[in-house]
Amino acid sequence: MQDFSVAITGIGLVSPHGNEPEAVFAALMRGESAVQRVQCGDAPPVAAATVTFDSSLWFNRLQLAGVDRVSQMAVAAAELARKDTGWTSKEDCPAELARIGVFVGCGMGGATALDNAYRSQAESGRISPLTVPAFMANAPAAHVAMRAGITGPVITYSVACASSAIAIAEARKALAMGEIDIALAGGCEALLVPGAVRAWQALQTLASFNNDVDADAPNGAASACRPFAINRSGFALGEGATFLVLESVAHAKKRGARVYAEIIGSAVNCDASHLTKPDVRGQINALTAALRQSGLSAADIGYCNAHGTATRAGDPVESEALSTVWGERIDGLRVSSTKSMHGHLLGGAGALEAAITALALYHQQLPPTANCIEPDPACRLNLVSGQGVSEPGLQAAISNSFAFGGTNAVLVLKQAAYRVNA
Repeated sequence: MQDFSVAITGIGLVSPHGNEPEAVFAALMRGESAVQRVQCGDAPPVAAATVTFDSSLWFNRLQLAGVDRVSQMAVAAAELARKDTGWTSKEDCPAELARIGVFVGCGMGGATALDNAYRSQAESGRISPLTVPAFMANAPAAHVAMRAGITGPVITYSVACASSAIAIAEARKALAMGEIDIALAGGCEALLVPGAVRAWQALQTLASFNNDVDADAPNGAASACRPFAINRSGFALGEGATFLVLESVAHAKKRGARVYAEIIGSAVNCDASHLTKPDVRGQINALTAALRQSGLSAADIGYCNAHGTATRAGDPVESEALSTVWGERIDGLRVSSTKSMHGHLLGGAGALEAAITALALYHQQLPPTANCIEPDPACRLNLVSGQGVSEPGLQAAISNSFAFGGTNAVLVLKQAAYRVNA
């Protein structure tokens, strides 16, 4: 079997828990929720996880013209990922710029620019001429490439909640086929604007919370997202960006790079049955295919960062799929949904959760599912609950991303065989 393993040598985050990977992972291990009560213009309040982001650290005023928040955060996360692996300029770039690719997942593009355009049209009949380049879905990837001077393939994947997991899977394939030497792969989303929030509220998939209590109080916004719990009510929206620097293990070893984890398998398929209702057979097939490609069995996997959105329909289907594939060994698989703490980043979710899974392997620790006090009997999984736990000997893990449209993506990661401390 051809070796499709790639090394994760850099992680860049602009997340609801901050932008330092170690600090973000520590907060997740403590079970700290970044979800709060958020008011987006004239939309009703929503439970969401926002990012504190200072664009002036990354752009001057002239550069910001026509650059949506989603692209701003993407550039910052990509720059942080490059810095994390020691790549800060063209002089210390670990490969020729034409041999580097940018692979980005983004579900909704520049939502702020689009929302502003609609409002401006309704109020004044005028729209900024920079609206189209600001809201187009591939703008984040283009800005990342321009900032770094990358002239290899620059590709955007817009596949709802699976977008950035697919971007990472496709980057891995390009590396394995020798098309490129380095990949900047990840995802981004910034849709906390009135129009988008109202649209999600109309779909009735968002977590409910008690308007009469403080956001940090029990049953308030901070605990609104409760994956796999019997009283779950939906997901909390999130925003942010995550980028990974990917390269072959041999390339990483040659230049003495630190490796967080290796990505050794992936699978992407489609239910082809319903736009919003998940199908257990499709998820089973994706899990099985990813394991087959990785060369591992279900028994080899110690942790699953679940899709776990906390919807009434989604959680039991994912639980059934995992239970079917793992069979009698399901109790040996520790499971958590970190969306309970950082919210659902939609197109950016898979990349953030892949980074968290890589850090779990790197530190031999498992982050929890927060807020799941009483698990639903229909979700019989060995959940990590409350706070994170140490898991010495953890060798391999998976990260699930199951999207509207019926697309399923699974990434398989393992502990790095080659590792230096940087």
